[in-house]
Amino acid sequence: MAQTVTEVLTAGSDSVTLINDINTNGNKSIHAGGTTDVDGNAVEGTWTQAEINVVVQRNVDHLELILTYAPVDAEDDTPNVAGAADSKKTTHVAAVATGKTYITNNS
Repeated sequence: MAQTVTEVLTAGSDSVTLINDINTNGNKSIHAGGTTDVDGNAVEGTWTQAEINVVVQRNVDHLELILTYAPVDAEDDTPNVAGAADSKKTTHVAAVATGKTYITNNS
């Protein structure tokens, strides 16, 4: 059974979360090696900026790929993410832009 547009976009939500959290918290993000101390305060991780940028780029690439999903013909059951008008798609497109800006600003 083929995935639906919603299922594809839901599967990409982890990448959206990662990109937005790193954009907000930098190397204190749990997605960039950050941790919390005993009081619950964010603590910088040991990852280099280059390592963080690689992780952000990998997730940008993933989102860009799923945003291009479209059937090639009437027999193809690939969900038409590219042609969909879905609020989750808007969020994913925004995360791609955020990730690209983050990498540009931190290179």
